Amino acid sequence: MKKSGLILFNTLGRKLETFKPIHKNEVRIYVCGPTVNDVPHLGHARQQIVFDVLRKYLKFIGYKVKFVSNITDIEDKIINKAKELNEDIKTLTARNLKTHLEDYKQIGVEKPDVQPKATEYIKELIDLVKKLEKKDYTYIIENDGVYFDISKFKNYGKLSGQNIKELKSSRIGIKEEKRNKEDFVLWKFSKKDEPSWESPFGSGRPGWHIECSAMSSNILGLPFDIHGGGQDLIFTHHEDEIAQSEAGYGKKFVNYWIHNGMVNVNKIKMSKSLGNFKTIRDLLKDYSGSVIRYFVISTHYRNPIDFSKQALDDAKNSYERLKNIISEIKNDKKINKDYLDKFKEAMNSDLNTSKALSVLWELIRDEKAIGKYETINKIDKVFGLDLLKKEKINIPNEIRELVNKRERARKNKDWKKADELRNEIAKRGWSVNDTPKGYILKRV
Repeated sequence: MKKSGLILFNTLGRKLETFKPIHKNEVRIYVCGPTVNDVPHLGHARQQIVFDVLRKYLKFIGYKVKFVSNITDIEDKIINKAKELNEDIKTLTARNLKTHLEDYKQIGVEKPDVQPKATEYIKELIDLVKKLEKKDYTYIIENDGVYFDISKFKNYGKLSGQNIKELKSSRIGIKEEKRNKEDFVLWKFSKKDEPSWESPFGSGRPGWHIECSAMSSNILGLPFDIHGGGQDLIFTHHEDEIAQSEAGYGKKFVNYWIHNGMVNVNKIKMSKSLGNFKTIRDLLKDYSGSVIRYFVISTHYRNPIDFSKQALDDAKNSYERLKNIISEIKNDKKINKDYLDKFKEAMNSDLNTSKALSVLWELIRDEKAIGKYETINKIDKVFGLDLLKKEKINIPNEIRELVNKRERARKNKDWKKADELRNEIAKRGWSVNDTPKGYILKRV
């Protein structure tokens, strides 16, 4: 399939750009994975789904994709959570990681090709800090850690558009020993009862930002094609990654920076710290993984999503209508090139999944269209919605009772009663159609 034509919004430069991979037929991607201090919520789900769709679409248009997403298994939040629960850190992170992986699988997210843990890359992390130290980008704050001096990196702020002079002039809330407000820790010196590793700078543990730089660079090489994450990571996490990586390795870090929008509740970002979050596991009690995916891809990835029960209920109803219509489609073994081209046009326009969904709806409603089944099959290789999968429908007891009453009325040739019951069934969101082999019951 033709690869050209994909346009993505590159946060580095803040504009739409035609995607051109470093290697002709291969794309290398790194996406910031979860910090496993707790279980995943809908905000995590959105990021996972967005980059899963990007990965699937790149494969769809013919690229070989190497997809890396890390696990942060040592960080302040993890240490604090373990203390709060009086639990061993390894036990805490293992349990939460298991939940993350299980929940991501439930929402149709493919496991990364490589999924490194920060604690597995301590040597590489230390090596990068040593490179930075040798090039005079670092300084030490006694009894604290090794810090990166942002004033030494001339392009600091290029990703987020921050002005380094303004950052230097603002000293509100700055730690007294820091040279600049936004200087960040590379290596934290060990404290009592906290995990630590030996290093040339002293016993300690890595800072959060250095973890992603060391893992992505060592696994993918520099530069690589795409770095992804949520918009909340642009400043400072991704800004700091660029600074320490390019300063330490002396090469460009990444060509394209892709960031997804936030999930909001009443226009406020969903987050653990605010307590306004919905876990994936809680949502899966009422909605299938496919419904959650449908909900996420119904909005362009860069726009915010406003979460509400009503919004998810609407997505559920829309998804079930879509599945019901598709279940009637016969496979004529053909492909509808016109609709497939429309789908690609939407996806090539900065992964416009909401527009691509509208193309899918247009296809299934087009009575004259050929090749529906196989075209849907191809589209769903990107969406991952299980659109052609036959599923057992859970029929509520009250609907079963109404259907049984209607069958008895039909058997007694009480057509008026049968029609009344059909209407009552329809009012409750179900349709019943009679065939020579019996009735067919569906959600509408």
